Amino acid sequence: MLKLFAVFVIFLSTINSAFAAEPSKTIRLAVTTSFENSGLSKFMLPTFAKDTGYKVELIVVGTGRALNLGRRGDVDALLAHAKTDELKFVADGYGSDRQEVMYNDFIIAGPKADPAGIRDEKKVADALIKIQSSKAPFTSRGDDSGTHKKEIALWKNAGIDVGALKTNWYRETGSGMGATLNTAAAMNAYLLVDRGTWISFKNKQNLELLVQGDPPLHNQYGVIVINKQRFPHVNAKGAEALRDWLISAKGQNIIGAYRLHGEALFYPNYEPNS
Repeated sequence: MLKLFAVFVIFLSTINSAFAAEPSKTIRLAVTTSFENSGLSKFMLPTFAKDTGYKVELIVVGTGRALNLGRRGDVDALLAHAKTDELKFVADGYGSDRQEVMYNDFIIAGPKADPAGIRDEKKVADALIKIQSSKAPFTSRGDDSGTHKKEIALWKNAGIDVGALKTNWYRETGSGMGATLNTAAAMNAYLLVDRGTWISFKNKQNLELLVQGDPPLHNQYGVIVINKQRFPHVNAKGAEALRDWLISAKGQNIIGAYRLHGEALFYPNYEPNS
């Protein structure tokens, strides 16, 4: 009887070990709110799942919070758009790999009446100086997202101390891109927004696209695989499969094919060793 019991225990142990060793088919991917708002994830992830058998669980947060999740090993991969911070993340050993996947750009939107007079301004710095001088309402995400980081950099490049902008005309929402757009629409305010969210956003009310095309408004997205040497529990195999699919010819073609209202929201730009 004892021998039978011992055999049964060994059998159960073998079964449990087999299940424990089975790789997860779910990938935890931290993505920016602007990426999710664009609708691209719903467009491409079903094809990825069909091609690879992996299901992607999205954690939708700003880039700053996405990087913090990666630093704790709480996700398997990141899709972010703050290149300087992403490169530091990898250099610090939290990510094993980063590849550039696609880009779009930022724009400045604002009320049709344009009280600051920035319409068709060629330089974003000149537009921001006019907004600050006129004290016209401006909404900021204020959430340490990639968009917020870009906004701070643009104010700085214009010679304006963002810390001094905590006034009644400069409002931080502490929210994602969609919520900040809703606030700007309600306040008839200016804001910085990525083009993908702008195209997909329906509640524009009196807001119009006013400034675009200046090189500093470039918005690059990168995919990062979390370092399995630092976090052995992460699904590195799944994360690598996602990265490889995104930078493959098929993944890049799907990104480039995505349209909304006849407009492209993202442009694939993977290059080897990027």
